Amino acid sequence: MGTLILAVTSLLLYSIGTALQALSFRGRVHTNIAITTLIGMLALTAHGLLIAQTVHQEGGFNFGFFQSSVLISWLIVFLLLGLNLRKPVQSLFLGVYPIAALTIIMGLVTHSSSRLVPEDSYGMLSHIALSVTAYSLFTLAAIQAGLLYLQNRQLKHNYNSILIRNLPPLQTMESLLFELVWAGVVMLVLAIVTGALFIDDIFAQDLAHKTVFSLLSLTVFLALLIGRYTRGWRGITASRWTLAGCALLMLAFYGSKFVLELVFHRGG
Repeated sequence: MGTLILAVTSLLLYSIGTALQALSFRGRVHTNIAITTLIGMLALTAHGLLIAQTVHQEGGFNFGFFQSSVLISWLIVFLLLGLNLRKPVQSLFLGVYPIAALTIIMGLVTHSSSRLVPEDSYGMLSHIALSVTAYSLFTLAAIQAGLLYLQNRQLKHNYNSILIRNLPPLQTMESLLFELVWAGVVMLVLAIVTGALFIDDIFAQDLAHKTVFSLLSLTVFLALLIGRYTRGWRGITASRWTLAGCALLMLAFYGSKFVLELVFHRGG
């Protein structure tokens, strides 16, 4: 199936999923998990086939800026669909589906310097897989933190908005946020360890800033988890720390790749 057909199919399904979630959020229609999962799985399948044609190339994998973004957005949707089977995460689809659609559009209309990783570079591929998983989990955590922040602010002002009526209780929202942070921290630690093991010089010129920002991000998340269990950090405080850590991690990944590939036109 052609790349354009797969892209248009993915965009159409993500648009339908977003529209249904928005209407459900406003109380206009009622959707159940079966319908949400079906639409999401169909979109995920088309999205995955698109990745197979754009990321996997002869002799290796292209992890350029936009190709990586399409891959990460696929994994975010995959993780969210899995979480949706046992957690109240319906509201996150309103943020995740448009992000996935945007990465597909950008991947189609833009071009960046390619970074081909050979198929037999198992150590590097394991590092990339762990890194992509960590970025995906922390993206979900960032969206969750944003919703938790808004929920706390509106509850403090006794504002009974559509957001308040649709989101789960605060305790459930906070619990889900810290589960995502914990999972992300584990993946990020493993990604840093595999990077140290399989990259010849992790502090090389092109990797130094990525390494530094990743370590700073890990420090922020560890401080958040320690603060959670020693000082009872929650609510707005937890949201701010999560968003700060995610911002540093996005600088580590997207910032470095943007400069290297789109500014200096080198593989990053």
